Amino acid sequence: MKKIINGRIYDTNTAKELGKDDQTYGNFSDWEETLYRKSTGEYFLHGEGGPQTKYAQPIGENSWTGGEKIIPLSIESAKKWVEEHLEADDYERIFGVIEENDGKKTTVSIRLSDVAITRLNNLAAKNKISKSEVIENLILGH
Repeated sequence: MKKIINGRIYDTNTAKELGKDDQTYGNFSDWEETLYRKSTGEYFLHGEGGPQTKYAQPIGENSWTGGEKIIPLSIESAKKWVEEHLEADDYERIFGVIEENDGKKTTVSIRLSDVAITRLNNLAAKNKISKSEVIENLILGH
């Protein structure tokens, strides 16, 4: 499926599939969701389901059919989806190994060119995360 949302292209054929979950009972409540990551680092969910799921589409008065949808996700939302739908090994494969610590953060001072600062600001805004998270994700390979 290919969809443009808020001027951004989301395409299940070109994005990397990261994980999948489904519910199948052989009835109208069946659904399937797949998490993807674009080459730009953006995450999105492709979901489809029957007429009794959140993917249902209206067809006429009081009638519904199955449907599908693409939902852009922030990195936080993608992590939450993985926590709820996949295994711990999948989480670490996608986002890296979680190092348990006291959550302590250290402030550092760095010098960047104006071009690098602009790109950093754009990445943070695009992914709806802090500049610190952008840098940390790049360093940790997320």
